Amino acid sequence: MIVCLNFPIRKFIRVHFNYKAELIMKKIMFALLSIFLFVACNGQGKSEKESISEMKQPTLSNGSENVPIHLTKMQFLDKVADYEKNPDTWAYRGDKPAIIDFYATWCGPCKAVAPILDDLAKEYKDQIYIYKIDTDQEQELAADFGIRSIPSLLFIPMNGQPQMIQGAIGKEEFKKIIDEFLLKE
Repeated sequence: MIVCLNFPIRKFIRVHFNYKAELIMKKIMFALLSIFLFVACNGQGKSEKESISEMKQPTLSNGSENVPIHLTKMQFLDKVADYEKNPDTWAYRGDKPAIIDFYATWCGPCKAVAPILDDLAKEYKDQIYIYKIDTDQEQELAADFGIRSIPSLLFIPMNGQPQMIQGAIGKEEFKKIIDEFLLKE
């Protein structure tokens, strides 16, 4: 009878100690992983604000760099259209067609469109302007244009009304719109 009682107790002790050992091993592994990540980063990680500020480009380019030009509301009113003075009519102020990308730094689709716009700025450098407006920085301008979804792309021909597209599009679609809508004579 002693043997019968002894066997279940041994089994309980063995299972209980295995569970505790497994719990301790998990804690040790978590601690080692945390230490490894801390050492691997070596305190060189950048805060989100630093990363975003490094991504920002100068607000206005001289045009010879072949990169999209970042605009503020005041620059938009000066370079693109002063919709405050002429709220009823569209009067484009540029000397060549333009694309305006309303974007945000945290937006995934916006990040996918950015390199395409960089390529197009180089490819069509003497034919169109490519402007970028950060909707987080220029909330009033984004609200004035009714931007509810990003990226939103405003295509501005030399003559006629601009057209807005919401959402990311591919390079071939951009080229088709540029060739057939912006650059058509």
